[in-house]
Amino acid sequence: MGEHQVTDARADDESRAFMKSLLADMHALEVMLEREMFDEGPRRIGAEQEMFLVSRDMLAAPVAVEILDEIDDGRVVSELARFNLEANLDPRLLGGDSLSAMEADLREMVTVANGYARRHGAQVLLTGILPTLRRKDLGLANMTPSPRYKALNDTLLEMRGGDFQIVIKGIDELDVSHDNVMLEACNTSFQVHFQTAPSEFAKLYNVAQLVTGPVLAAAVNSPLLFGSRLWQETRVALFSSSIDDRSNARQHRTLRPRVTFGDNWVQDSVLEIFREQIARFRVVLSAPDLEDPMAALDRGHVPELKALRLHNGTVYRWNRACYGKTDGVAHLRIENRVLPAGPTPLDEVANAAFLFGLMSGVLEELGNPRDLMEFDVAKANFFAAARYGLKAQFGWLDGETITASELIGEQLLPLAREGLQHVGTDEDDIARYLGVIEARVKTRKTGARWILDSHKVLTKTGEASPEMVERRLLRTMLDHQQAGTPVHEWPLCEPGPMAEHKDEWRRGLQRVGQFMTTDLFTVRPHDLVDLAASVMEWEHVKHIPVEDDEGHLLGLVTHRNLLRLVARGKQGEPVIVKDIMVHDPATVTPETPTLDAMNKMREDGYGCLPVVQDGKLVGVITQSDLIRVSSRLLEQFLKGED
Repeated sequence: MGEHQVTDARADDESRAFMKSLLADMHALEVMLEREMFDEGPRRIGAEQEMFLVSRDMLAAPVAVEILDEIDDGRVVSELARFNLEANLDPRLLGGDSLSAMEADLREMVTVANGYARRHGAQVLLTGILPTLRRKDLGLANMTPSPRYKALNDTLLEMRGGDFQIVIKGIDELDVSHDNVMLEACNTSFQVHFQTAPSEFAKLYNVAQLVTGPVLAAAVNSPLLFGSRLWQETRVALFSSSIDDRSNARQHRTLRPRVTFGDNWVQDSVLEIFREQIARFRVVLSAPDLEDPMAALDRGHVPELKALRLHNGTVYRWNRACYGKTDGVAHLRIENRVLPAGPTPLDEVANAAFLFGLMSGVLEELGNPRDLMEFDVAKANFFAAARYGLKAQFGWLDGETITASELIGEQLLPLAREGLQHVGTDEDDIARYLGVIEARVKTRKTGARWILDSHKVLTKTGEASPEMVERRLLRTMLDHQQAGTPVHEWPLCEPGPMAEHKDEWRRGLQRVGQFMTTDLFTVRPHDLVDLAASVMEWEHVKHIPVEDDEGHLLGLVTHRNLLRLVARGKQGEPVIVKDIMVHDPATVTPETPTLDAMNKMREDGYGCLPVVQDGKLVGVITQSDLIRVSSRLLEQFLKGED
């Protein structure tokens, strides 16, 4: 949980004052390490659960502020967006029944949050990315009112000097720009913490870097964003761009992004990470009333190191080094930020168990990864896992090339089992959680694979709109999630009879955006009419929108236009689109009620209505679309489902 009583650090005097405190914290940290003032006892583990809030229609429900006003549990806190919550699980000693206790805590927290959410017409859903999110959900009106979030948004935008640009290529391709940091809110994760003594921090941090790729390959759960099928864990690509503070000029200098896997193994100390972050990354947040850490040490107190922690919280390493204190004793921990939320609490704790087991097992059996592999190989493995999941090809020890599924099944699961046994974990817990990973790998069914395969099943008939497909997908996901069965046991989402989903269909036909056609063929105003006529013939369409290079709607070419042109028998110079198109055609928005669109088309005789948002073409609806909608509603009525 980040500090919220902060300001931006754009003013020079404020930035200098904060930097002075930051450097003082670093000096105090060095002194504390020299004096061996850190907890060297048994390892503790912890976790943070991020959640989506969804309406009964499986759309983002921005009610987090209202929930937090009512909830009587300080472990549940805000996140960037009003449709997200975060629950902080209590830390516990690793070993014994710590894993099953973590799962019990996690289920309790989700149940508590869900109970309050239901009071506001919402439910909690655990998934890495919410497929039904749309860019309209990501405006500043949906940002949680907090000085931290406002300052982060304002400062990063100023540093970047323009919109955030997202380009991700997977099965489909996504290319969007956005004018605030709310794209970050598309991601939710299950972040796990692993405490380490300073003397073993470098080795354990390197282990975390080594195994993060394989663990992620088995945990992927985020393949859909804005209707596009992208990476198996799209969060990795999206988060890397959603808060990128580098302007185009600075990117050309190959400056490091704030979201990073890193570039080298840690050699000796946690200080290497903190020093690099101060040297490379500009301060973006400040805070008032910062303590003098050396004065605190002189009084015999463990300092908060608030400036260091605040700056550390604005550099987003996938494995983050963290400083904290518990009961007046300082500690270091490694926060793994890679694991996605969902598909179930059982799956999440299984992912954590696999990671925790490897953190212990690799170090015991293999030693420091720094001595075993080039860092770039581990980094490449991480991005391969995010792209391809269990199908990723990994480089491994001694130059071996192996698939993720083979590596996990043949080498890493036995290591993780030994690691958990080494720290005294109950055998029943080891069997339960590593058994989930083993079954997931054998069946090749990760959360991402289930989503993509179910999406394919739901779309192959072509009867449902993309939004309806996504909502059906999430409804089924939520049902399985609440049942608690691990994802490898989930049957694929199948299109059901209308009687089973009447409310879903009725609500799914209320707005134009829920059934409009978004896969469009368009022409430019200076294209030949022959091109427009050919496309209409080839694709069996009667209307083609005319747009400029920025996607602004300029006109509409209709079948009637072409017939009139033929009737006139115009000869001579080639005819271009702008000469025959309908200028400034009637339009609707995605939020236009379906009935209003129907009335407009019937009363004014339109065969097609372009759908425009913020001046840009986003879809079309035609008479055929409305006939399809009407037939669905009529089918419900005739079956007595009204």
